[in-house]
Amino acid sequence: MTTSDTPDNPAEFEKDLESLEALVGRMEQGELSLEASLKEFERGIALTRRCQKALTEAEQKVRRLTEDGTEIDLDMPEPAGPDGED
Repeated sequence: MTTSDTPDNPAEFEKDLESLEALVGRMEQGELSLEASLKEFERGIALTRRCQKALTEAEQKVRRLTEDGTEIDLDMPEPAGPDGED
């Protein structure tokens, strides 16, 4: 981790996200004690904040890379090659 306490690479972000999903699953089962639920909730909040910070930093990086004002639709498929094929 970096000193700013955010995932410094996509693999760490994915790991944090998987941990958060597993944590939510455990809490949804409803079998944890109140104390355990509170600990998991605290951990979930910390993971959520780290993931949100990483997403915000990634968004800012994309904005810096496209400072010319060009909008990029990240869900669009790649453009076809010059002969109309991929």
